[in-house]
Amino acid sequence: MSNTIKSAKLAQSIAEHLQKLILQGVLRPGEKLTAERELADRLGVSRPSLREAIEMLAEQGLLKTTKSGTVVAQFMMPLMKPLASILEDNPAVAADYFEFRRIIEAQAARFAATRANAVDKKAIKACITRMNKLHALDDAMEEAEADVDLHLLIYDAAHNVILAHLMRGISELLRGNIFYSRRQLYQDKETREALLKQHIEIADAILGCKPDAAEEAAARHISFTFEAVQSIQLENKRLQDLLMRVGRIGYLAR
Repeated sequence: MSNTIKSAKLAQSIAEHLQKLILQGVLRPGEKLTAERELADRLGVSRPSLREAIEMLAEQGLLKTTKSGTVVAQFMMPLMKPLASILEDNPAVAADYFEFRRIIEAQAARFAATRANAVDKKAIKACITRMNKLHALDDAMEEAEADVDLHLLIYDAAHNVILAHLMRGISELLRGNIFYSRRQLYQDKETREALLKQHIEIADAILGCKPDAAEEAAARHISFTFEAVQSIQLENKRLQDLLMRVGRIGYLAR
């Protein structure tokens, strides 16, 4: 009986430790944990106690166990999916979305410029280097993915767990082109050039610990992106209207 109580307490402690790592963003949604034996050795606990802790977190929806191992669950998605279904293919919502993003991105960049540590800065530098390489290779889609990754790194560098988890969930919607087509945005060379320059400007301000400059650069970046998206949506509408006019012949008697 005594051993059972000790085992339960140990499993709870392990679960709380892993939960804290998830909350702090050390372990992120989609990431796979190390093998059970290796993780148990790292934590200095028995495999049965670790397994019990993982089961606890799986019941909470924080971890997901598969045949290939245990991964951190996309625990924000149950909240985000209903929102996505409402907002998808609704161009009128884009203005509200970008207004929200402008507020959040500006403040996140300001926080990052004052709170980023050495690890944060190294990750941001590496992401900018990656974006430059992909830009030179003319790999628009991979560059677009790096764009999302950079924003996630800035949220992490802001060191606000609520902001980081909320925006990470919203970023998953972005990857699904809920609010706009990132593919179309990055297909225009002039837009790609401008976006890269803006991302570098934001990163330089954060790395240089310049909160005012970081906030202003982030706000300008979101405003520019909104204008570019509006232009794409207008062109798409014009094309649809043209196709409808061309297709009207099929509805008329000859």
